[in-house]
Amino acid sequence: MAKKLWEKNSDVNPEIERFTVGRDRELDLLLARYDILGSIAHSTMLESIGMLTHDEMETLHRELRNIYEIAERGEFVIEEGVEDVHSQVELMLTRKLGDIGKKIHSGRSRNDQVLLDLKLFTRNELKNVCQSTKELFDSLIAQSNSHKDVLMPGYTHLQVAMPSSFGLWFGAYAESLADDMLFLQAAYRMCNRNPLGSAAGYGSSFPLNRTMTTELLGFDSMNYNVVYAQMGRGKCERNVAYALASVAGTLAKMAFDACMFNSQNFGFVKLPAECTTGSSIMPHKKNPDVFELLRAKCNRLQALPTDIILIMNNLPSGYFRDLQIIKELFLPAFTELQECLHMATYIIERIEVNRDILEDKRYDAMFSVETVNRLAAEGMPFRDAYKKVGLEIEAGTFTANKEIHHTHEGSIGNLCNEQIVKLMESIYGNIDFEKASTAENALLNK
Repeated sequence: MAKKLWEKNSDVNPEIERFTVGRDRELDLLLARYDILGSIAHSTMLESIGMLTHDEMETLHRELRNIYEIAERGEFVIEEGVEDVHSQVELMLTRKLGDIGKKIHSGRSRNDQVLLDLKLFTRNELKNVCQSTKELFDSLIAQSNSHKDVLMPGYTHLQVAMPSSFGLWFGAYAESLADDMLFLQAAYRMCNRNPLGSAAGYGSSFPLNRTMTTELLGFDSMNYNVVYAQMGRGKCERNVAYALASVAGTLAKMAFDACMFNSQNFGFVKLPAECTTGSSIMPHKKNPDVFELLRAKCNRLQALPTDIILIMNNLPSGYFRDLQIIKELFLPAFTELQECLHMATYIIERIEVNRDILEDKRYDAMFSVETVNRLAAEGMPFRDAYKKVGLEIEAGTFTANKEIHHTHEGSIGNLCNEQIVKLMESIYGNIDFEKASTAENALLNK
C-alpha cells in the first residue's frame, strides 16, 4: 500500500483512514484533469524561478500530458491506500520520473491544489450550465413566438383570473432564465480567480510568480490575499450553489405548471408520449413523470446553498477537514442540473398546445376585467363599472367579449421577446468562456 504524502513512521488505522477519506477517491476522479492542468502551470512557474531546470520541466510536462490522456479516456484511477487525486498524480510522476516527480510539490500544498482543482472544475461546469440554460431559453422564446396569439386563462390563488396567452407563459420562463443567467455570470466571475500559490493558506518562502500561473490558467485575476484564498473554500461553492439554485427554481415552477396544465382537469397542453408513463392498473393514464422528477430534483438543488452554509458558515479562517464534505454535495449538483435542463428543453420543444381552451364556457368570467376596463374607457367610473359587471356575473347575465386589445410593453399583444432576447444575449455574451478554453488548450498542446 502506498505511503501517504504526510506519513512518517507510524501507520494509519484502516478504520480511521476509511472515515477520513470518505468519498474522496470517487469524487476526485472528476478533478483529475484539472489537477494535471494545475501541475503543468505550476511546474512552468517553478522553472521560471529556478526551482526546475528546463529539461526537468519538459520531462514533467510530457508525463503530465500522458496522465491527462489517461484521465480523458476515463482510465485514471486512485489506487487503494492513496488519499486523493493530488497524491495519485504525484505518485504516478514519481514512479515514472523518480526525483523529478518529487520536485513538483515545491511551493504548494494540497490545500491550494484542491482549491485550484475545484475552481477549474467549477469554471468548466458553469460554462456547460450556462450553455444548457441558453438552449432552454431559446426553445422557450421560439415557443412563445409560435403561440403568441393562443389565449389561455391566467390564475391567481388557482382561481381563473384574467386572459393570458401561451406567448406570455413560455416567455415568462424565458425571462426568468435571463435573470438566472445574471447569477451564473456572477458565479463564473467569482470562481474565475486563481488561488494557486496560497499553499496551506499562508503563502510560501519560495519567490512564487502567481501572476504567471494566473495567466497560464486563463483566470481573470488571482485571489490576492493568501488567507482569503483559503477562506474562499466553501464560500465559492456556496455562491455558485445559489446560482444553480436560481436556475433550479425556475425549472421547478415551470415543471409544476406543466404537470398541472397536462392534467385532464386543465387539458391545456399535451406532453410528448415518450415523456410520460402509464399505470399498472389504469389503462388510460399518461403520467408526467419526467416533469415530476425534474421538480423534485430541482427542489433538492434549491437546498444546496443551505447545506453548504451549515457545513462551513461557523468555521474560523484556515483549513478544516469539514470542507471535504462540501465536495460530496457540490460536485454532483452540476450533472443533476444539466440533466434537468436537457429534459426540460426536450419536452418544451415537443409540447403540444391546446388552441381551443376558451371554447369552454367556464372560462368566460376571465373576460370580466376586459369589460370593466372597456366601460371605464367609455367614461363610466371604474368602481361603478366593476359593480355593474359583478352583478351581471352573479345574475348569470354576463356575456364575455373575447376580443383582447393589450398593447403595453410585456402584455399579450406586445410580448417584448426581442428585448428579452437582447437582455439574455447581453448577459451570456459577457461571460468570457473563450479565455479559459484557450489557456487550457495551450497548456496541453505546447
